[in-house]
Amino acid sequence: MKLETLLGIALPIIQAPMAGVQGSRLAIAVSNAGGLGSLPCAMLNPATLRNELAAIKTGTNKPFNVNFFCHTPPLANTERESAWRKILAPYYRELGLNSDEIYTSSPRLPFSNEVADLLEEFRPEVVSFHFGLPSPELLARVRGWGAKILSSATTIEEAVWLEQRGADAIIAQGFEAGGHRGMFLTQNLDSQTGTFALLPQIVNAVSIPVIATGGIVDADGVAAALRLGAVGVQVGTAYLLCPEADTSIVHRAALKSDIARHTALTNIFTGRPARGIVNRLMRELGAINENAPEFPLAATAIAPLRARAESLGNGDFSPLWAGQNTSRCREIPAAELTRELAQGL
Repeated sequence: MKLETLLGIALPIIQAPMAGVQGSRLAIAVSNAGGLGSLPCAMLNPATLRNELAAIKTGTNKPFNVNFFCHTPPLANTERESAWRKILAPYYRELGLNSDEIYTSSPRLPFSNEVADLLEEFRPEVVSFHFGLPSPELLARVRGWGAKILSSATTIEEAVWLEQRGADAIIAQGFEAGGHRGMFLTQNLDSQTGTFALLPQIVNAVSIPVIATGGIVDADGVAAALRLGAVGVQVGTAYLLCPEADTSIVHRAALKSDIARHTALTNIFTGRPARGIVNRLMRELGAINENAPEFPLAATAIAPLRARAESLGNGDFSPLWAGQNTSRCREIPAAELTRELAQGL
C-alpha cells in the first residue's frame, strides 16, 4: 500500500518528531505542504499538549502525527545519581552552580490512559511510538478513533515484533539517524545497522509498509529509499534550520559550522543512546558513559549546566541532536523543503 493512501497525505514525506526543537508550527507547515507533520509529545504536560493539538487543528485540516515514548520509567537509584552528580561537579563549579541543589528537568513520560483521554478529543490521524509499543489495551484505544499506528525498528527482530503486535507501518531507523535510537529489544549498539542496509532486510521480513529514516536529506535519498522498497521516508535533521523549528541559537550555530560533520551516539544527556554533534561534554566524559543514570534520569543533572551554558552562548553541555548527514540543513521554509524532498516522485 502506498504511504499516501495509508495516511491520507499527498507526499510520502514524514517530518520526524523532534522533542525540544519543534512544536506545532513545524508540524502545521509540513502537513499543509502535503507531507505528514509530526508533534513530539513525550515532554509535554497535559496543558501544553492540549494547546499544541488545538493549534494544529486550527492551522491545518490535513492529517498529522503525534509521537510518544514507550519506555518503562526506572526506579530512582540514589547512589547512581549521586555518583553522576559528583562526576559533573567540576562543571557546576566552573559555571557557578551548586551541584548539591535540587534541580528539575522536563519529564519524559510514556504513553498512558490519561494521554489517550486527551488525544481522543482531537483524534489525530496518526500516532507513532518510540521504544516499542504501549500495551494492547492502549493500542486498542488509539485504534478506536481510527488512527494509524507507526513505530520505529532498528533491527529485523524489532520490525517483526512490531508487525506481530499490530503496527500499521514500521519506521526503519538506520544508524545514521539523529536523536534517540528507537531500539527496545536490545541495548547492544553492535546490533545497529545503516539505513540502506537495514531497509531492504526489514522490507523482506515483514508484510506491512516500511518507512525509511536516517541520513535522508534530499530528493536523491528519498528516491533511493523508495527503490529499496520503502513506501516513504521520515526526515528530521534537514528541518532543523527551518524558520518554523524552535532549534536553539547554539544548536543552529553548531549545525551551520564544520563541527556538524562529526556526530556520535551518546547516553550522557538522557541515559539512552542518541546521536548528536560531538561537543565538549561528550569529548571529556566519553560519548557513552556507564555512569550515566537510566533514561531519562541522566537529564536532570545535565539540565542546569545546559541552561547556564546556553545563556552564555555556548553548547558545551547541550544535546545537539543531528544525524550523520547535515549537508542539506538550510534556512528555508519547511513547506519548500517538503516539496523539494518529493521532487521527481
